[in-house]
Amino acid sequence: MRLRSRGLPTLAWMNQLPLLDSIQFQQAFSLAANVTLLAVNIRNDRLIMTGSGIYTPFSATYHHARKGDPEEGRLLVARVPVLEPLEVKQSAAKEVEAGGGESTISAATDSGYCYQDSCDDPPPPSYPTFISSMMYDTFTFVLLNETQGDIKVCNGTFCCRLQYRWLLQDHKELYAFGALAGTHTVNGRYALQVCAVVCCAGLDQSSCGQEAEEAESKMDFLLEGNFDTKYVYPSILTSRMFLEQPESLEKAADGRLTMNIQTRRVAWSLPACMDECTTWTMNKL
Repeated sequence: MRLRSRGLPTLAWMNQLPLLDSIQFQQAFSLAANVTLLAVNIRNDRLIMTGSGIYTPFSATYHHARKGDPEEGRLLVARVPVLEPLEVKQSAAKEVEAGGGESTISAATDSGYCYQDSCDDPPPPSYPTFISSMMYDTFTFVLLNETQGDIKVCNGTFCCRLQYRWLLQDHKELYAFGALAGTHTVNGRYALQVCAVVCCAGLDQSSCGQEAEEAESKMDFLLEGNFDTKYVYPSILTSRMFLEQPESLEKAADGRLTMNIQTRRVAWSLPACMDECTTWTMNKL
């Protein structure tokens, strides 16, 4: 029998935006492994440590304190399902509730969303790219300047695809779509493959990849990445540290992972983690 529930007590997770906040990875691990996860982080504002929760492939109940919030503990209670045998496809419609500093997300239906008739249509045309550092790694980015688009960005031979549509035409932030395939060498050494949509810290492209905690823009998007590993960790972190549940999440036998979402966003990444990996981001760790 496969283990479907896991506990991670007393973590000492140092949060790092835009790809590695604690609740962001906790949810990503639950989604990717298709398990129920209980994760307990310590609270230390000086070391940027906070964020705990109870996660299933269909829901998330969590608490993420911000600097200056009261330091007393928080009790989280959630009803979790008895998970059936593992399935290749996870699909869900999202429902978000927030209150008292806690957040709960639940999901449970298939949206079947795709902008085009087929997500296997010929690849989109090339767009101007630029290079920027994100979390000490060199990403290839494309700016999301149009009201809608179908974009492909590659870092070497590794490519990601994004179909998006802004829901408000007067969005004020700058967003970028990035790809990375390489070896991370800061605070550890591991291989990564990452597809990420991020809100830039400012209105200049040089700020893309820097930390941004708040955003007002809202979009529909569908993101695809074809990874060399089965260890892919999808996450969606929105403004003021709120999580979103994907409307659909599909894993293909050829390694392609597709996520569909309608949301306000700060950053999200489909991480793929290498064979020995314990980290997340669409990362191949």
